[in-house]
Amino acid sequence: MAGSQDKLEKMKLRQDYRNLWHSDLMGTVTADTPYCCISCLCGPCVSYMLRRRALYNDMSRYTCCAGYMPCSGRCGESKCPQLCLATEVFLCFGNSVASTRFLLQDEFNIQTTQCDNCIIGFMFCLSQVACIFSIVACIVGSDELSEASQILSCCADMVYCTVCACMQTQHKLEMDKRDGVFGSQPMGVPPAQQMSRFDQPVPPAGYPQSYPPPAQGYPPASYPPPGYPQH
Repeated sequence: MAGSQDKLEKMKLRQDYRNLWHSDLMGTVTADTPYCCISCLCGPCVSYMLRRRALYNDMSRYTCCAGYMPCSGRCGESKCPQLCLATEVFLCFGNSVASTRFLLQDEFNIQTTQCDNCIIGFMFCLSQVACIFSIVACIVGSDELSEASQILSCCADMVYCTVCACMQTQHKLEMDKRDGVFGSQPMGVPPAQQMSRFDQPVPPAGYPQSYPPPAQGYPPASYPPPGYPQH
């Protein structure tokens, strides 16, 4: 119980993050249209490449679901991280996208805007409603209700694929900014233990949310670099 409470408190820290994504979900389609289309057509492959890139192409840092799930660290990742990551993105695609998102948020103190939260929440709600309709249609045995549930499930799948594609494009743009693709000086590779704040202690009562202070030199005090728009 104490461990679960501790994790909940650590997750609440994201509400106090002050940096913003380089592009919100609504803007990713125009910000990088080709990549968004590729993410929609081959989501698991893109998820694999983005997680590897988020880890600075160092697979020795890899942990299943980035350390955010109960199975993390128990899947033999250290023996064959490439195979474990491939299994994660194909069998647990939604978790793989969310884990990469949390990894970037915790590394760069990025908050999710209310608009993005509404889009992601709508995606989950629509999927749940579609599932409930399918169960009711099976119990009742009505052809009309069954057809309606199939249409709703199709809509839910389309929304799911679209939102995940936009999220992955958002992650890609953020790492482009990190790596200096937009013209800024690329950021240095942090030590492995600083890749995520999730496993760091919750600040004691009365301390600022930045407790404990980050290691000297990373992340830079001027992040995001000057010149980048704060959406």
